Amino acid sequence: MNLLLVAVGLSKVVFGGLVAALGIWLAFRGLNRLIGTDPTADLEKGNVAAGIVHAASLLALGLLVQNAVNATFDAVDLTFRGFPLQPLALARLSFFALMHVGVSLLVSTGVLALGMILFDKMTPGVDELAEVRRGNVALALVLAAILIVFALLTAPGLQATLNGLIPFPELPPATFRAPA
Repeated sequence: MNLLLVAVGLSKVVFGGLVAALGIWLAFRGLNRLIGTDPTADLEKGNVAAGIVHAASLLALGLLVQNAVNATFDAVDLTFRGFPLQPLALARLSFFALMHVGVSLLVSTGVLALGMILFDKMTPGVDELAEVRRGNVALALVLAAILIVFALLTAPGLQATLNGLIPFPELPPATFRAPA
């Protein structure tokens, strides 16, 4: 049994869990503050429309931030594959990983807010949030789809942009091999 691999795997579980918790908090509280809803009150009332929008915001944020977590895990794998554990490299990677995920969460929240604004512009004369609070499930489903589509279509660009923040290790040329 390789204890380093076990430790790296457990650190990924902890890191992924912490990012998920922060992402859920941001989607459930932060994004909903931006759109002017109270998720706790909506759910207590059994408002299905609001539940759909809240669930879609969680799913969309997860789709966006997943790429940041995967890039961080890739950097961890490259940093510690076949090399001795260096505390300075671990500290540096941890700092950049937190920065990477933080920026990803903030950009993701902004992207989802942009989706809300776009939906508002597409439906002039309709107060979408008031309709969701009243329980308009049809409107909630369309808004949920917009949030998820925005997440799916912007996630690759966000990943490509944020990959520049992770300090991938410089590997010796002998580690690169052409495909057979």
